[in-house]
Amino acid sequence: MPVKTKRIIKKKRDVLTLARKRFCRLCVDKVKSIDYKEAKRLEAFIKERGKILSPRISGNCAKHQRRITEAIKKARFMSLLPYTRV
Repeated sequence: MPVKTKRIIKKKRDVLTLARKRFCRLCVDKVKSIDYKEAKRLEAFIKERGKILSPRISGNCAKHQRRITEAIKKARFMSLLPYTRV
């Protein structure tokens, strides 16, 4: 009679718990305000094509993600940052 082996099924949530915890860089640096004129700082939160990074990828907390998004949109409107990159 063949021997039955138990399959170990790893669920997605088990794998995610092993991942390193993200932290908000702005909370760690104790940044008081995010200004739309600081284009260099805002470029760190934009992908190559010009999309804004999600908080899941960037590691920002909700409060800072909202402020960063607002600042990026203002900077784009003022032509400090490009809308898209080709």
